[in-house]
Amino acid sequence: MDQYERRVGTVSRGIRMPIIREGDNLAEIVATGVLEAAQYEGFELRDRDVISITESIVARSQGNYCTVDDIAADVKAKLGGETVGVIFPILSRNRFAICLRGIARGCKKVVLMLSYPSDEVGNCLVSLDKIDAAGINPYSDVLSLDKYRELFGENKHEFTGVDYVAYYSDLCKEEGAEVEVVFANQPKAILDYADCVLNCDIHTRARTKRILKDAGAKVVCSLDDIMNAPVDGSGCNERYGLLGSNKSTEDKIKLFPRECKDLVLDVQDRILKATGKHVEVMVYGDGAFKDPQGKIWELADPVVSPAFTDGLIGTPNELKLKYLADNDYKDLSGEALKAAISESIKSKSDNLVGNMASQGTTPRQLTDLIGSLCDLTSGSGDKGTPVVLVQGYFDNYTN
Repeated sequence: MDQYERRVGTVSRGIRMPIIREGDNLAEIVATGVLEAAQYEGFELRDRDVISITESIVARSQGNYCTVDDIAADVKAKLGGETVGVIFPILSRNRFAICLRGIARGCKKVVLMLSYPSDEVGNCLVSLDKIDAAGINPYSDVLSLDKYRELFGENKHEFTGVDYVAYYSDLCKEEGAEVEVVFANQPKAILDYADCVLNCDIHTRARTKRILKDAGAKVVCSLDDIMNAPVDGSGCNERYGLLGSNKSTEDKIKLFPRECKDLVLDVQDRILKATGKHVEVMVYGDGAFKDPQGKIWELADPVVSPAFTDGLIGTPNELKLKYLADNDYKDLSGEALKAAISESIKSKSDNLVGNMASQGTTPRQLTDLIGSLCDLTSGSGDKGTPVVLVQGYFDNYTN
């Protein structure tokens, strides 16, 4: 490695790709795209580089779609088609509205129970300041729609300008379902209105389902129970169902990718054969980070990465350079300081848990960290870079 490369740490590059269609050989397209980018842009692949593929093009290549009618049929079959309590959905036109259209089409009445002051991922229905001023306890108080409007009026989303209470209500009515809206944060509150329940929370779904079953609900499904098998030849996701889905058209949904470990291994093998370099490969969706302005936690997918090669298992094992500089080697400077810190890094153990010199490092899964970096790199709009190459992520001060 030359002197210039030693002065550069982690680099994240968005790799432009053609538009992916159902049936495309995605492993070949990704490997070729990365190799051509390296050739055209003048960089070389190295061992432990990470090639990350956005979940949307994986699902698209798999043809993993379903329709609103498919959802309606599955909901009706599993929840009875009468009154269904639909609880804790996130507030999203892209993520949930089209799912709700199918849910409402599959039953006669929807009792929509929204968490407040915000949904699970931070989309706000009403500010905490307004909650405080009204003397409401969101942990225990159940509000009717009339009470909510009396206390808080209309509250449009800060970024989308949508009043989701009205939007979701109107959507259910358009599908021919009666709708009743309540606001509560205790799962059991829905049982005063319905005993067949679809809990739509993402990361707390197992607990919510357990609470409802223990409280005597007749039928409880989570979103991962809907579209977890094909309906009339549709796509599905055996593990996650509707979780991680996105709107595709006005009546069609792109589901989260089905099993794709073979894909990441295939890309890894193609790069090895072409370059002799052993890279890591992962599929990524939403990153796991929180927006400080809107207080929205990005992770609406059930996981950041549904598939990855084995070299991405685990968490970082890093020392905090500023801790070493300010404590262990506070009397050193210049080359002596550099040499001492370098020696500490080279001799660090494989498990730094409990070591004070590792405090403040990020004990998150590698796939969550790298996936978040890739999500920010690729963006969610028109950058045209659904593949991201991360280089130098596993380097440290001594490399």
